[in-house]
Amino acid sequence: MSGTGDGVGAGVGGGGGLPLAGKVALITGASSGIGAGAARVFAAQGAVVVLAARRGERLRELAGEVEKAGGRASWRVADVRCGDQVERLVEYVLERHGRLDAAFNNAGVGLERSPLHLLGDDAYDRVMDTNVRGVWNCMRHEIAAMLAGGGGAIVNTSSVGGLVASATGAPYIASKHAVIGLTKAAAVEYAGSGIRVNAIAPGLTRSEMTGQWLQVPELSGRALGSAPARRAAEPEEVARAAAWLCSGQASFVTGATLAVDGGRTAW
Repeated sequence: MSGTGDGVGAGVGGGGGLPLAGKVALITGASSGIGAGAARVFAAQGAVVVLAARRGERLRELAGEVEKAGGRASWRVADVRCGDQVERLVEYVLERHGRLDAAFNNAGVGLERSPLHLLGDDAYDRVMDTNVRGVWNCMRHEIAAMLAGGGGAIVNTSSVGGLVASATGAPYIASKHAVIGLTKAAAVEYAGSGIRVNAIAPGLTRSEMTGQWLQVPELSGRALGSAPARRAAEPEEVARAAAWLCSGQASFVTGATLAVDGGRTAW
């Protein structure tokens, strides 16, 4: 599955003193939720954004929205589970912009809650293929590009489920713990090469994934009460944490996992 769409801002530059001014940033899982929020936030902070996901029409609309707001965006359909598609995605970034400065590996899937002993191999494989293999595929090709370009910053999306556990979500929790492990391993390996690798661990965030059950009073009441903030995050609130980690303001931060959870993991 492939497709591209190019915005008017093919070049790099502008932005003055903005935190991501002139940076070329790749965002996966950009068609909705935190990824779409990141497209807006990164562009507003001066980055030239390349948006990737499986839904081309939504990417096209979002890139147009970014450009209408004065940002620079292009897009490409890619499935992070497929290494060859990720390879072509990074090649596209390099061909179009000449380098890759930042990457936000945000593509991920959830899992319908069920006791572990009732889950089949298909549920495990679906979650691990996207949430872990997807990050693995992205980092391999992004790091290669950044090594050739003299450095960069990568942020991977984990979850509060990567820091603590809860019942009836074992494959998802395992996948998000694995993202943190991959993040730490890459951070240690490439710190001396000018590449920083960090993770964010979002708590409850408004998105397509959470939207339906947030409308159920019993479920939403329990979820919203799980953190001291007593509310869900907006996607842009989480995206701003990822943007900071990709910026020079976080120049001595690598191998870290930043909880963006309204205090959920402080309890």
